[in-house]
Amino acid sequence: MAKSKKSHCCIGPDEEWRAESDARTLIEAEKIKADAKRLEKARAWAAKQVQDAAAVAATKPTT
Repeated sequence: MAKSKKSHCCIGPDEEWRAESDARTLIEAEKIKADAKRLEKARAWAAKQVQDAAAVAATKPTT
């Protein structure tokens, strides 16, 4: 009989997947922070998204 894969640290499969995903995200964030050009581009993109969201929020609804 095949053994089922058990989760680490007594967490469910969804929580395990989230922990793995979060760990990959943290690793990637460290790489971005270490690369000044990449970090600058990411910050510029994030600032543009904030501006775009603010423009949408400031728009009056049409009824």
